Amino acid sequence: MSKRHRIEPRSGTAFKLDKGQKLVVIDPEGQQVADLLAFNRDDVREVISNGRTFDYADTIYLTTGATLYSNRSNAMLEIVEDDVGTHDFLLTPCSKDTFALLYENEPPHRGCFGNLAAALEPFGIEEDAIPCAFNCFMNVPVDGKTGRFTVDPPKSKSGDRLVLEAKMDLVIGLTACSAPKSNAGSFKPIEFEVIGQSN
Repeated sequence: MSKRHRIEPRSGTAFKLDKGQKLVVIDPEGQQVADLLAFNRDDVREVISNGRTFDYADTIYLTTGATLYSNRSNAMLEIVEDDVGTHDFLLTPCSKDTFALLYENEPPHRGCFGNLAAALEPFGIEEDAIPCAFNCFMNVPVDGKTGRFTVDPPKSKSGDRLVLEAKMDLVIGLTACSAPKSNAGSFKPIEFEVIGQSN
């Protein structure tokens, strides 16, 4: 039986995910974003890529059946279940600079970028290797005429989940997002489970 892990509000973690295992990302309270990164465990220079993924999916809206590709065009993760159907793969993890530039009255915070950098450091992954994250449950509608986007409240409800299957041995970075705009103005935990036998 798989164990459910909790990521506290405005924090992050990193862990190994073996090929064939499934990662279940859960929004326990609703309207909370989780930034997700994936690296090839055998060569962490190979990393999840929004550009490659968009190239092969022909859409920026990714849900059940979509594959998330690496910068080397290899399949890393496949979305196999999706309760929400709305996620973002355009925007980078929030950072201390995000808070300085976009949040006039918000206290400084290292954001998801800083949380991911700290969690991934033991795996030999440096700050400059952190790419654009797959932002689970984040709601970023894009205007089809102007290309302008907004960051709206997540559509996820309490208990909604996203299930991804690993297509190679991975190092995963995962957060409970720290940006007020992304999470309808509040901060809540994210939970996750790993399903399947490890190598």
